[in-house]
Amino acid sequence: MNVFGRNFRVAVYGESHGPEVGVLLDGVPPGILLSEIDFQEDIARRKSGAPGTTRRQEADEPLIRSGMYRGYTSGSPLCISFLNRDARSQDYLPSEDSDPVQKLPHRPGTADYTGDVKFRGFQDPRGGGHFSGRLTLPLVAAGVVAKRILAGRFPDMTITAFLTQVGGIPVIDKRALPGEVNTLLEQAVEQADSLGAVISCEVTNIPAGLGNPFFDSVESLLSHGVFSIPGVKGITFGLGFDESLLMGSQNPHIGGIAGGITNGDMVSFQVAVKPTPTVGGKGRHDACFALRVPVVVEAVTAMVIADLMMTSA
Repeated sequence: MNVFGRNFRVAVYGESHGPEVGVLLDGVPPGILLSEIDFQEDIARRKSGAPGTTRRQEADEPLIRSGMYRGYTSGSPLCISFLNRDARSQDYLPSEDSDPVQKLPHRPGTADYTGDVKFRGFQDPRGGGHFSGRLTLPLVAAGVVAKRILAGRFPDMTITAFLTQVGGIPVIDKRALPGEVNTLLEQAVEQADSLGAVISCEVTNIPAGLGNPFFDSVESLLSHGVFSIPGVKGITFGLGFDESLLMGSQNPHIGGIAGGITNGDMVSFQVAVKPTPTVGGKGRHDACFALRVPVVVEAVTAMVIADLMMTSA
């Protein structure tokens, strides 16, 4: 379903080319000072405009529709929406003189076919509909609220995600892409192609004791949340697959989690994002959607930790 979490519950709604996309948050504690301005920094990190990102330009202005009173969260469900103003739906629809029930061919690598089967042909196909990366915007909004919740309980905690590899090329400096990556991005744009990437995430000053063994392990819940991000194809913790190459005596780094429970060390994990599949045809796409994903990884991480905090409270 479209709901995640037990005590901090996140429900996303909307379609890429519908009137709006948004998120409904249940379980937000009352008394948190919050305004639309608080969302600007993280939303700006996800916006398009940089080389290799889509030409679709949306204002991405958050509209807080419920759950607030006199500038503070009220304790009732918090609804935040974003209007879609720059959709170009004609790229995903048959021409005006074609059969009105005709559909464009399913695009390889997308959810066009599976969505058609799952929803018996009634899903909105424009721009990927509800499966679109556009729905990561509500996730970022949920992450902003989750970070505010965590700041009240764990003020020293930081959640930082950053690119570590683009198109197979390592990214050493978190502040700038190397020249080889920029060249690859330019080539991908010219050829109407796309690139994948790897994102690392680090959570510092996280307390010990969050999570539970087996089905509610921190790894399980973070993986669940991270895989909700369109385009994510893998996640590893600590040294990931490289741990299989070591002896037990050589492997002290476990990524801050033992037995599914945080041990007080830094939690670290890596995420693989596939190349955008909608290439070579109509529509606007990112040559590397992963460029906009680090803040989304931070958001779902904050969602998971906020929910774990409330569960263990």
